[in-house]
Amino acid sequence: MNLLVRGATLVDGTGAPARRGDALVVDGRIAELGDVGTTAGARVLDATGLVLAPGFIDLHAHSDLAVLTDPEHLAKTTQGVTTEVVGQDGLSYAPVDDDALDVLREQLAGWNGVPDLAWDWRTVGEYLDRVDRGAAVNVAYLVPQGTVRTVVVGTEDRAATAAELVRMQDLVAAGMADGAFGMSSGLTYVPGMFADTAELVALCEVVARARGFYAPHQRSYGRGALEAYAEVVEVARRSGVALHLTHATMNFAVNAGRAGEFLALVDAALADGVDVTLDTYPYLPGSTTLAAVLPSWASTGGPAAVLARLEDPEALRRIRYALEVEGSDGCHGVVAEWGTLQVSGVRNPELSGLVGSTVADVAVVRGADPFDVFVDVLRRDRLGTTILQHVGHEENVRAIMQHPQHCGGSDGLLVGARPHPRAWGTFPHYLGHYVREEGVLGLEECVAHLTSRPARRLGLTDRGVLRPGAVADLVLFDPATVAAGATFEEPRRQAVGIPHVVVGGVPVVADGVRTGAVPGRALRHPTSVAAVAS
Repeated sequence: MNLLVRGATLVDGTGAPARRGDALVVDGRIAELGDVGTTAGARVLDATGLVLAPGFIDLHAHSDLAVLTDPEHLAKTTQGVTTEVVGQDGLSYAPVDDDALDVLREQLAGWNGVPDLAWDWRTVGEYLDRVDRGAAVNVAYLVPQGTVRTVVVGTEDRAATAAELVRMQDLVAAGMADGAFGMSSGLTYVPGMFADTAELVALCEVVARARGFYAPHQRSYGRGALEAYAEVVEVARRSGVALHLTHATMNFAVNAGRAGEFLALVDAALADGVDVTLDTYPYLPGSTTLAAVLPSWASTGGPAAVLARLEDPEALRRIRYALEVEGSDGCHGVVAEWGTLQVSGVRNPELSGLVGSTVADVAVVRGADPFDVFVDVLRRDRLGTTILQHVGHEENVRAIMQHPQHCGGSDGLLVGARPHPRAWGTFPHYLGHYVREEGVLGLEECVAHLTSRPARRLGLTDRGVLRPGAVADLVLFDPATVAAGATFEEPRRQAVGIPHVVVGGVPVVADGVRTGAVPGRALRHPTSVAAVAS
């Protein structure tokens, strides 16, 4: 089906000034822009008063299982996202063997749930083949370093042997050859956090040879954040890999007002020739699992071992000291503030009444010690509790989003009774709040942050822009009304002012309603595609 978008305001994704015009889509690509005449057989869409932009690219998504199990995928389709990058934070479901998959399904229950599906892939290529059966949006994948370490080393806190390092390099190389765009790591999560700098450099050398990029969730976003950023810049410098700083924030009280120091570090790296980009979500709270707050030593050995420690009085004494006195590495080196940890979802339905309450709130109601509440919830929920962590600073968020290397990423967890609204609202919130209401970014500039810049990071030359020949991943929105419908109280409300979304020339949202089409496919890194073609 050909499509003629008539009378739109064209914001092409490059940052160039908006202009009025039409767009003709033929066979899934943009055929013509400007004053398009009558075209027989094309469906005409009146776009008067609407902006036509490239579809938004979510550079940090946690839809690894949702794209396989939820053909509607309203969280992303209805906010104009046409491509998502998954395999984030060093933990996902490929490449795996049977034992690692069993561990990861439990470990990631708080991120993705444990849906009833055929887990019939093991390699990155097989996962991408599953996506190719049909998804609402396009999907790009990063090889997760923590998953690779789980397969080869396990979840123990120890250095990899020389042979194990070679095997990890081989798994990363295979994932890149299968079409991954790079490698992620989660350096506050077990077992990724147990890799030292040299191990990360060795793995990133493999990614660099395949022309991919490294996307680290670094060792701290709290105390020691700048040192953690410096480490991953050093990894990029030593390995030659391109560096993408995911959910690039400066959080917790120790970092209030310190965005300038972080951005100075980024600018110094760029001046030194390091290829650096970054993404952020336009909200203050973070989102993770309650178990992630535990110190690293308490998180080794897999979920069963962690739960056993939560029954051991001596282990609990040490955990309490790490959380309340020392500052847990799982909590970014700061002392846990129980009033900032708000339950957003539970695995055990008996705990559903806790959703929306902080650990401190529950302690008051129970007349209990907050640490004891924390442990009780982890035990009863089998580590599956998700939380919002209220630790962000508005001045940091605004400063970082204005950097010229910035892109948009939701970092949105889709499970739980009250997930972070960024999962449903990131992109319209940028456009409605930070563009129209606050003027932090101009419209054309913001669209570039959400489209062409992420496409460039991925090496996709035919997406993220409006130009003849580009893939017709498109979004139409009303600049006067676009807004995130999602709130912290009602986080699954659909975006406002985004009536039409097109993936590969096929409408997936029409007049604000999901069409049911599943034209999304797995994207494969251009280097891997070229290798196959040759």
